[in-house]
Amino acid sequence: MRLDKEDEARRKKLGITSYIDLALIIPHTYEDLRLSSSLQVGTAQLIDATVSSVIRTPKSIKINLYAHNLSHTLEAVIFKPKPYMMRQFITGERYFLYGVVNCSGGHCTMTHPKKVTTVGALFPKYKSALRNDTMMRFMQKHLSCENLKSEGLKESIIEKIQDVHFPKEVAPYQPKAGFHKEYIDSFKYLEVYNNMKQLASKRRYFTCKHRLDSSYKDWEATLPFSLTDEQLLAIEDIRQDFSKDVAAKRMIVGDVGSGKTMVILASVMMARPHKAVLMAPTTLLANQLYEESLKFLPEIKTALVTNKISKVDLSEYDFIVGTHALLYRELPEVSLVMIDEQHRFGTAQRNLLEKLVSDGKNRAHFLQFSATPIPRTQAMIQSSHIDVSLITKTPFKKDITTQVIHKNDFSDLLEHIKEEIEQDHQVLLVYPLVEESEAFNYQSINEARAYWESKFDNVYVTHGKDKEKEKVLLDFRENGNILIATTVVEVGISLPRLSTVVIVGAERLGLSTLHQLRGRVSRTGLKGYCYLFTYQNSSERLEQFCKTQSGFDIAELDLKFRKSGDLLKGVHQSGSEYKWIDFSEDIEIVEEVKKDLGI
Repeated sequence: MRLDKEDEARRKKLGITSYIDLALIIPHTYEDLRLSSSLQVGTAQLIDATVSSVIRTPKSIKINLYAHNLSHTLEAVIFKPKPYMMRQFITGERYFLYGVVNCSGGHCTMTHPKKVTTVGALFPKYKSALRNDTMMRFMQKHLSCENLKSEGLKESIIEKIQDVHFPKEVAPYQPKAGFHKEYIDSFKYLEVYNNMKQLASKRRYFTCKHRLDSSYKDWEATLPFSLTDEQLLAIEDIRQDFSKDVAAKRMIVGDVGSGKTMVILASVMMARPHKAVLMAPTTLLANQLYEESLKFLPEIKTALVTNKISKVDLSEYDFIVGTHALLYRELPEVSLVMIDEQHRFGTAQRNLLEKLVSDGKNRAHFLQFSATPIPRTQAMIQSSHIDVSLITKTPFKKDITTQVIHKNDFSDLLEHIKEEIEQDHQVLLVYPLVEESEAFNYQSINEARAYWESKFDNVYVTHGKDKEKEKVLLDFRENGNILIATTVVEVGISLPRLSTVVIVGAERLGLSTLHQLRGRVSRTGLKGYCYLFTYQNSSERLEQFCKTQSGFDIAELDLKFRKSGDLLKGVHQSGSEYKWIDFSEDIEIVEEVKKDLGI
């Protein structure tokens, strides 16, 4: 935006940076300052009236009027008038007055009329940091078709936006009905277009250190199972990225148990003979990935890097797996950087790892993996900043029964837990808090553990602040019957014998978190059970959750129930920027924007 000094100050007051930002300051209503020949009861309208008489009292002014445009007499009333108002109306004078007219028994009244000097048009009313007349002048000066075209917007959208801010014959807004659907759709389009365009402008392209063109096919043929179609599609996306001179920047989003590890290992194979590095958020996850690499990549020399492992010469290894301890080691030249559970690392940590292995202007290929499914709409928006691959299906169908339970179901739950333990299966109990709190009507871990320890053997307890939690989880995996924990186990260790999870106060957690917790069970084909314990009599949200096991469907449900609030927080400046778009319903609009931007 090119602005003079005065308008630059106004721009800052409005907090906008583009003409699209300006266009998205939508009027909250309109004043119709056109004369009508018909009386519109209950609606603000303009009248051309002569004053017949004025009655002034300390508490009100009553003005008898004859409205020429309506051929009707009416009374205007001003309650608690300011002193200057006493002299505003003179008998015999003719004024244009604007206000709401109400009628009863043939007697019509306009309450608190406003004298108007500019008539004959529709005027938008804005809620902004500027006075309305100043705001209107600012809009007229800067929201031209040419300026909107300079943002790359298409004619049909520009036309709708011009109608909204500079209405001509018909107001695009009705006081009770709101904006017509066609205009609301244009606001949705603008919001998504604005954010995707800004995200795309932040994307940086770097020359890659090496094009990676080794095949994964021979390795795939040695696997004792077949990869799913979606695993193969994600691997093919990566293969195409690797074949280009530009460093890859891709996020692979896979549902719980969808087999992202195999995509990671296939990427290592395609990177040969160059080195690859992977950073995981916990020692447990790093260990699991290391063990999987030893098992499925026997020809690849793999190293494990954690705080507890003494330093080794990493230049001798082809694949380096580690925790954030990698950030403090001297790393060899690497052509592929991968981050698992990327949302659990800060942006600074992810960038630091990338820089540690960059070579001036040349960068390693960069892959991020996430087990938190996102709606397709969000995936499309993120694709303007980073390429996205989705793995929505699991290699085998999990058999998990999900059920909402209440206090009167406790004896049945206890019996179920006993039966599972007798079959050498394990049970996870997730509590909302570690310590007692008056704000919660559910038990905490500290309150509940004595009961479970008195009823069962081999009960283990851990939580987020427990410094020994990784050791506890490992001990439980080998020897435990019941694990009592907070959501610390939402993403983490594989527990092959875990068949049942009980989530206490389930209504307090987001559906995606519930799905991650449910994903801990039935990892190896066991019959699984997920019980959602609540004191609520009914919950549509939890009942809907019970009906699906697809993380991507659940992400859509999460959107529906929390109305897109902070979905993209961190992806752009704030989720509050999305006032109009509904990410659970408006996928066609997002697809249209993506196509128009050529992303």
